[in-house]
Amino acid sequence: MIDYQHTLKTSISVHGTGLHTGQKGSITFVPAPINHGIKFKRIDLPGQPIVNASVDNVIDTSRGTTIAENNAIVFTMEHVLAALTGLCVDNVLIELDMDEIPIRDGSSKYFVEAIEQAGIIQQIAERNYLVIDKEIVFRDEDKGVELKIIPCDTFKIDVKIDYGTEVLNVQYAQLHDLKDFKQEISPCRTFVFLHELEFLLKNNLIKGGDLSNAIVFVNRKVGQEELDRLADLFNKPKVVVKEEGILNNLDLHFVNEPARHKLLDVIGDLTLVGLPIKGHVTATKPGHYSNTEFAKLIKQQMKNL
Repeated sequence: MIDYQHTLKTSISVHGTGLHTGQKGSITFVPAPINHGIKFKRIDLPGQPIVNASVDNVIDTSRGTTIAENNAIVFTMEHVLAALTGLCVDNVLIELDMDEIPIRDGSSKYFVEAIEQAGIIQQIAERNYLVIDKEIVFRDEDKGVELKIIPCDTFKIDVKIDYGTEVLNVQYAQLHDLKDFKQEISPCRTFVFLHELEFLLKNNLIKGGDLSNAIVFVNRKVGQEELDRLADLFNKPKVVVKEEGILNNLDLHFVNEPARHKLLDVIGDLTLVGLPIKGHVTATKPGHYSNTEFAKLIKQQMKNL
């Protein structure tokens, strides 16, 4: 059975605020021809430069994955790339009028909804896959990180996270069929520990953050004065710590939502390889740096074919 390439039926936009930059703007998904791949177009800059969604263009992975090319930058693009891969969209031009992809609720949900609203159409060209023919491994033994891929007829991912805290210890997540991505993975939001949140705020980061786009885990005792300060900071009437050890800004979609979100990030970052993958990924304690270094190893195999 032949797998065909896909693009969108029509253009559609998603509006919002960049998590780290605080910039307000929009991205517009535009249909693209066969073998186009995924590209970003900075329509707000002179000459409207193109930034290819390629692991070769990664310049930073500290608080998300950032790519740059042709004197243009795109921050935090992993959630939108995960949405495209999760829905098997091969060819699209993403017009962007600011530096950063809107964070929305910290998941891929809104991008998935927009793509489905625009419609996905089959193109008259066979889909090209990167077929894994041998085991590829990335390890960071000091941090206990390992990402491995082995041959498989489809794309599968198993993820394990372990933060060694009482509120967020070992969790597992898996995706063995991309048909389940929309329901099982795309709504899963990013998360942060309270101490990380404080650091980011003190360093003038997460300018576009509020308590609606991240799960906040609290792994220490917090006084009412500090909770009141957080409520004022994020324009909430009241902030408390729930039994699950998270702030009351939201409810978990799944008990293992953090692990599922890490799986979402792996999908987004591996999209930077440039082709859909046939292989079984197992990821232990993944993060954007390890994901993209792993993607480079996989892409190197593609070059050696």
